[in-house]
Amino acid sequence: MQTIEGKVWNFGKDIDTDLIIAARYLNTSVPEELAKHVMEDADPEFVNKMQAGDIIVAGENFGCGSSREHAPIALKAAGVAAIIAPTFARIFYRNAFNMGLPIFELPESAEITEGQSVKVNMEEGTITNLTTNKTYKFTAIPPFMQELIAAGGLMNFAQNEIKGTK
Repeated sequence: MQTIEGKVWNFGKDIDTDLIIAARYLNTSVPEELAKHVMEDADPEFVNKMQAGDIIVAGENFGCGSSREHAPIALKAAGVAAIIAPTFARIFYRNAFNMGLPIFELPESAEITEGQSVKVNMEEGTITNLTTNKTYKFTAIPPFMQELIAAGGLMNFAQNEIKGTK
């Protein structure tokens, strides 16, 4: 059973890929460099305040804008363990899973506030707010998508398949 547990950081709705990682940093694809600037234009101190394993909870349409893979790469490299939002831009949704960044659609995400702690059980399709003890149900992620996350993304998954070390 795969679970994720972390402290919550809130962002609003329509957080586009330019807010996740500004275009001025797209001259590199090095994850560690991108991580230094993640969410910088939305909260300049975010990368200094958050810790590896923390979780972003946002409003609807997270990841809208351009289809760059840099956005989920930067979030994952910064240590963001997961993102919870009512909806995600479709291309961001797929890019996140391809990069090994778990994201969860939860209509009630606005009930989860900054500083609280949550636990996500991917297998059961539940998110528990550990601060309020309230549990929410989301559509469970299909097993294949869970395998992508467990492998660390599509490239690692494919390499494991080729090697037969799934």
